[in-house]
Amino acid sequence: MKIQILGSGCPKCSKLAENAAAAAAALGCDFELEKITDVSRFADFGVMMTPALAVDGDVRVVGRVPGVEELKGLLR
Repeated sequence: MKIQILGSGCPKCSKLAENAAAAAAALGCDFELEKITDVSRFADFGVMMTPALAVDGDVRVVGRVPGVEELKGLLR
C-alpha cells in the first residue's frame, strides 16, 4: 500500500507520518510512505487543509492527527 502524507513538513505532518507508519507496521502491511509537500499537488487530492493522509490515492484524514489505533482502522 502507498501511504501519502500531504503537508508542509510541520510537526503535525511529521507526527501523522510517524503514526501512520507505526499503524501500518503494527498491521504487518507492506507499505511505502510518501511525503507530499508541494502545495500544488494538494489540489489533485481535493485537500484544502493539512495535514492529510491518503492511502493509495484515497484521502482518509484531513486537518487532524489521529492516533495509531484509529489509523489502524483507516488503513485496513
